[in-house]
Amino acid sequence: MKVFEGIVVSVGMQKTAVVAVVRQTVHPLYKKRLHKQKKYKADTGDMSIALGAFVKIAETKPLSKQKHFRIIEIVKEQKQ
Repeated sequence: MKVFEGIVVSVGMQKTAVVAVVRQTVHPLYKKRLHKQKKYKADTGDMSIALGAFVKIAETKPLSKQKHFRIIEIVKEQKQ
């Protein structure tokens, strides 16, 4: 089961949030650190998620065409 941590970048849909996950990789030849970002659509269930919150998402069975992750924990709330 894949578990990622990321920042909520959109909460415009019902029961769905878009989470941006940033990871670092090293270039094989030049040894420079690269930042790669990917956005995942995650199910919020009955949680109220604020824009900019730091959350933990886990892989689950396909819930819709593009939604394959579920928010399992809010690590850090966004300050208003």
